[in-house]
Amino acid sequence: MLSLLVFFVLCFAVAGLGSLATTPNIPTWYATLNKPSWNPPNWLFGPVWTLLYAMMAVAGWLVWKRVGWGTAIICFAVQLALNLAWSFIFFGAHQTGLAFLEIILLWLAIAATIISFFPVSKTAAALLIPYLLWVSFAATLNFTIWRLNS
Repeated sequence: MLSLLVFFVLCFAVAGLGSLATTPNIPTWYATLNKPSWNPPNWLFGPVWTLLYAMMAVAGWLVWKRVGWGTAIICFAVQLALNLAWSFIFFGAHQTGLAFLEIILLWLAIAATIISFFPVSKTAAALLIPYLLWVSFAATLNFTIWRLNS
């Protein structure tokens, strides 16, 4: 069970670090951007991401306890790093176009993680499907914000 705690700490450390770039920019820079009418309210992002990070932690742990280090966990680590990088590119650097390119890489890394998790644990792979769907939505939103503000 200690390894489950490690996965929760790891995933929520990424969330916490990402919020360092995100939180100060929401009431300032992000508030000034043109956004589509279907942009979710700001309060929705926190609960959604909390649930997704918890699901990521469980998924990573399920795979870790079966196979340990290997391709699947490397894919998991890469997608976490890309997840963190997006917050700093989009919110920290205000680079919406570059953030869109980066979120495409994140999407591919999540898909690779799901594919690598599937033979090890179908449950772990399934736990990442909502994350992939949310990032698909986020990529569409990122692209739209980029285009509306270019």
